[in-house]
Amino acid sequence: MQQTHTYPIGTPGQKWTQKEVQQWRESRTLQRSYKDEVLSKMDEIGDSFERVQYGELDYPSGPYPLFGFKSKQWHSDKPTVLVTGGVHGYETSGVQGALLFLKETASQYQSDFNLIVAPCVSPWGYEIINRWNPEAVDPNRSFVENSSAPESALVMQFVKDLGVEVFAHIDLHETTNSDEEEFRPALAARDGLEYFEGSIPDGFYTVGDTENPCEEMQTAIIASVEKVTHIAPADPDGTIIGSQVVQHGVINYPLEKLGLCAGFSKAKYTTTTEVYPDSAKATTEECNRAQVAAITGMLDYLKAL
Repeated sequence: MQQTHTYPIGTPGQKWTQKEVQQWRESRTLQRSYKDEVLSKMDEIGDSFERVQYGELDYPSGPYPLFGFKSKQWHSDKPTVLVTGGVHGYETSGVQGALLFLKETASQYQSDFNLIVAPCVSPWGYEIINRWNPEAVDPNRSFVENSSAPESALVMQFVKDLGVEVFAHIDLHETTNSDEEEFRPALAARDGLEYFEGSIPDGFYTVGDTENPCEEMQTAIIASVEKVTHIAPADPDGTIIGSQVVQHGVINYPLEKLGLCAGFSKAKYTTTTEVYPDSAKATTEECNRAQVAAITGMLDYLKAL
């Protein structure tokens, strides 16, 4: 169904210039605190992880220091697993789920894996509850060489500087009602395109890689998460957000081609989680726990290989 309303910024059919980007940026307001809700929780993480500042975003409402965590007991003979959250800062459970995993669960897996966790890749987006960075650039389309998004470039450099081969990478996301209410209309306006209304799936699903779908691992993740929250059903046409459902709760995207976070590490095993925080059937705590269940579902699968 075509949506008839127009986004309040820009001229329909015309791509934004820097003028519209500035207008958009000035219309954003801080709605929560990265310091209080994210950095303070990093102080609660046990001493089995090393906290590394891998960069800083020098935005007017900042600065925003960027932190990653890595196993202190690092062994070159163990596979390395990367967990990223908050690439889209507004997707709250991606951030809080990564922090919860670090605080409560991650230490249980350190005998089997080297762990790297970047809990909040986009702190400005976290504070204003938005998908883009201040230049109206989507970090999760920017995991490419010479990236224009510092959020993406800095976390890629952090991982590269560790000089390790990443065996598995899970990137934690949400699909929210605001995707249709705000972010997809904004995207259409920014790019000078018509906006066509889509649907929001009610429940958890994963996005595998079209080029390397890791079907059995996706199955294991879904089974783990299903113990915590419900899995999104397919739409009547057999799709979720317009992509064909390839198994219960799973769709595939070409991760690297689209510049998505889970594709930059070139890991053998990759997935992107999608939690639905606006569901009447799920609480905030369940959404955070679903992200942890996805991580542990992946790790338990890899342990059993």
